[in-house]
Amino acid sequence: MAKDELKLLGGWFSPYALRVQIALNLKGVDYEVIEETLNPKSELLLKSNPVHKKIPVLLHADKPICESGIIVEYIDEVWTHAPSILPQNAYDRANARFWVAYIDDKWLPPMINILIAEDDEAKKPHFEIVEEAAGRLEEVLKKSSSEGKAFFGGDTIGFIDIGFGSFLSWTRVIEKINGRKLLDETKHPSLVQWAETFAAHPAVNGFLPEIDKLIEFSKILKLKLAAAK
Repeated sequence: MAKDELKLLGGWFSPYALRVQIALNLKGVDYEVIEETLNPKSELLLKSNPVHKKIPVLLHADKPICESGIIVEYIDEVWTHAPSILPQNAYDRANARFWVAYIDDKWLPPMINILIAEDDEAKKPHFEIVEEAAGRLEEVLKKSSSEGKAFFGGDTIGFIDIGFGSFLSWTRVIEKINGRKLLDETKHPSLVQWAETFAAHPAVNGFLPEIDKLIEFSKILKLKLAAAK
């Protein structure tokens, strides 16, 4: 497929846009990334996603597909020549969707709250949510790794890997700013090993945002989020 037939409206800072890039990379298809600054939102973005006005949006032959999870599933259904991202079994597919929904609910929101919290006391309940989520995901991964698998998806990167792995750089940002591990070698050895393996994968390596660059971006984001409260 010609690159101009497949375009991603994304942003280097967006874990959701990163999900789409990783999926496209896994499928080995050519695509063009159109960087959105969101300040202001481009006419192309507003036209392509008039309901939510958010990235990412995948334009396939000028037809827009919105929402990261939906886009990843679309990519998996359209490009079937490469290994599947979602499991073939209906129950396993439902289970993968469940855990990605869990990650979206229990990982990013508390990290955002930690980012904008005024002091350690205000951060405490949000750290507790993240720590509980990490513990649950450690158990899910242990079940897969006990069968000799490197990823949540088994031998290859799957839907849960993409869903959680897209937050790795932002996870490191929160860790570095607060001097506190969210993924701890003692508590979450499987997750720590998985994170290294995931980041080194050819579909991911070189695409995760730089931590220091994200930290600078987070300072601007914190002011915007605080002002919106």
